[in-house]
Amino acid sequence: MSIFATSIDLKMNVKKSILLIVAILLIDQISKIYIKTHFVLGISGAVEVFDWFKILFIENPGAAWGAKLSDFLPISESTSKLILTVFRLIAVTGIAYWLYDTIRQKSSNTLIIAVSLIFAGALGNIIDSVFYGVLFDHSSGQVATLFSDDPYGSLFHGKVVDMLYFPLIDTTWPEWVPYFGGKDLSFFDPVFNVADTAISTGVGILLFFNKKAFSKKEEASNEAEVLENQELGLVNE
Repeated sequence: MSIFATSIDLKMNVKKSILLIVAILLIDQISKIYIKTHFVLGISGAVEVFDWFKILFIENPGAAWGAKLSDFLPISESTSKLILTVFRLIAVTGIAYWLYDTIRQKSSNTLIIAVSLIFAGALGNIIDSVFYGVLFDHSSGQVATLFSDDPYGSLFHGKVVDMLYFPLIDTTWPEWVPYFGGKDLSFFDPVFNVADTAISTGVGILLFFNKKAFSKKEEASNEAEVLENQELGLVNE
């Protein structure tokens, strides 16, 4: 493989990755802005699309499952949110470098797609955390306004918008079941967004297609080293 062909392949991988990231970010942010400006926060504003799928607008001020540092450490919610947002920024920077290195090393398309999905999802939620607090007013009992004169928060103190809810099972336990009888029985309770879906899909690809994702890494690394040596005139083509 010539250096010229390698350069073309590298540019193609970069373009594909950028297109995938931009597409996910657009879908994620458009859906979030639409939800913020058309839905009231909470179950009262939920829209049932199917029995097993609802649009339910909630805001997540913390990490996964709504967990907050202030629940575990003696710090204010504001400080907790700021620390979490800064941590997310550091994490997304690390993922960006991982993606850059994955493309540079000419890793498999499977790995590039997986890391691109994870990066796009992480960046999508970062946008909420950093900017939404100064772009919108609150959504409690009202539909929020974009570019409000009275925003609900400040920079780095935004809340992540979630809206996809799949209550696949929503019933009660039979009365004859010990202890649980008559209590609510539900599955799948988490409410999430497009960015979360991208992250989960990327992680799923890495878990279930691990061998395929990393199969070419060593080969590509060796090839890249040979090409670099050729450029330096250390070996003959």
